Amino acid sequence: MGRVMAVWCPDWPAMAAAADEDLPPAQPIAVLSANRVTATSATARAAGVRRGMRKRQAQAVCPEMRVFTADVDRDARFFEPVVAAVAEVVAVVEVLRPGLVVMPADGAARHHGGEESLAEQLVDQISVCGVESQVGVADELFTAVIAARRGHHVEPGASRAYLADLPVAELNVEQSLSVPERAELVDLLRRLGLVTIGDFAAMSARDVATRFSADAAVAHRLANALTDRRPSGSAVAPELVIEYVCEPPIDRIDAAAFAGRRLADMLHRRLADVPAACTKLKVEAVTERGQRHSRIWRCAQPLTPDATADRIRWQLEGWLTGAGRGRSRGDTRPDSPVAMLRLEPVETVDAGELRYALTGAGLPGESEVSERARRSLERVQGLLGGDAVQVPVRSGGRGPSEQITMIPLGDEKIPERDPQAPWPGRVPQPAPAVMSRAPVSLTDASGQPVTVTGRGAFSDEPAVVRMARPGRDAARDTWALSWWAGPWPAGMDDTGIVARAQVLLEDSRALLLYYRAGDWMVEGVYE
Repeated sequence: MGRVMAVWCPDWPAMAAAADEDLPPAQPIAVLSANRVTATSATARAAGVRRGMRKRQAQAVCPEMRVFTADVDRDARFFEPVVAAVAEVVAVVEVLRPGLVVMPADGAARHHGGEESLAEQLVDQISVCGVESQVGVADELFTAVIAARRGHHVEPGASRAYLADLPVAELNVEQSLSVPERAELVDLLRRLGLVTIGDFAAMSARDVATRFSADAAVAHRLANALTDRRPSGSAVAPELVIEYVCEPPIDRIDAAAFAGRRLADMLHRRLADVPAACTKLKVEAVTERGQRHSRIWRCAQPLTPDATADRIRWQLEGWLTGAGRGRSRGDTRPDSPVAMLRLEPVETVDAGELRYALTGAGLPGESEVSERARRSLERVQGLLGGDAVQVPVRSGGRGPSEQITMIPLGDEKIPERDPQAPWPGRVPQPAPAVMSRAPVSLTDASGQPVTVTGRGAFSDEPAVVRMARPGRDAARDTWALSWWAGPWPAGMDDTGIVARAQVLLEDSRALLLYYRAGDWMVEGVYE
């Protein structure tokens, strides 16, 4: 097994945000996602800002701090000059994520006079971009990444001993090498009293495999400094390589994004036909004058069409714009428009080895467990059209049906109404478990229709609900009420007052009724 070298640029999201605004190095910076700090600059940390803080709390600790929203496109665009600088020293460079690259160290170390000398040259080369970096080297990719965060050189065969005394949380410290469930595993190990990686590594592989999740078995291999990614067993089939001649040649970012989406769809259709999944992808661009620009992207999980398109766009956007500052080696942009794009799956796995589950938690694409569902929906969308497949987005409104906006799969998830706005008259919790649009009639004890008056009250006390179903016995679709609440006015429209009410049927079923234009319908059923 060869040696692996990792190069880590600390606080990269914060550094990219500073470069985008051309801020001085001493400016405190925080990058936020979902109103919580996800990355900070060194000066912000020195002032007491920590990851996980809420925005208001962080600003109270450091009032002069500049705040930015997380932007993976920005991170990738400004990381391109750093990758180009590393590629001038080492031929094969793999991007794990913006801010972190890895490479095989054996050949390059021999050429540059040893691993220490190679590490020094990489740090010097990257410093020309105005970026600080740290280098780590070890026998395995995971250990090399952990070592890079400390600037350590792990001797051959010493990886397990190096990892043993580190906190078990280090198994999840690098998100590009772990799955979302890793955080839950780390929390469980802590509660079991396994506080170091060595404690976890000492468990038998059989106990881990039988008592924990599938990811725990992967993490256990990492803790024991075993190979953390199985190398590709055979050469990639030529039919999986995608070559696309750009007509007209690409010289704009929007055109590059469009081409990236098209190539990603083509690649994943071919992968689905094999079937296979790609975990390591080479993206190569060739200009009209023959200049070549290539990068290798490695992922902890198989690439999806969206993830593939993102990486193509990040790479081309960084190259076309020459993003970065502090460069002294001249312009890094292409010498002419891009004439050809090429995608090569460097490492693939058999799709039959992948395991997915379908759950009702979240929308398709929001978690790894629903990725298989998303892929299926995307194929259906390709067959039936963009609007044929829609996903729900939480929206604002008074009733449950108004609180959902259906958006075509893949479109930006913008709700029709602001869910954070105040909605007087909103139906109280809990929400109905089943949505419905069935018309019904609501009558009093004498059989007269019950309506809602202009003052927002029942015209008489409701006693019976009758569902209109043609061809069925009316007696079977009639229920006496044992309880009711409301009505709650929901505004006015051109037909008059709109209102909702809750009723409990004699068979213990509860309904949410909606009133408009003198008619009632069942909006939801409580279970």
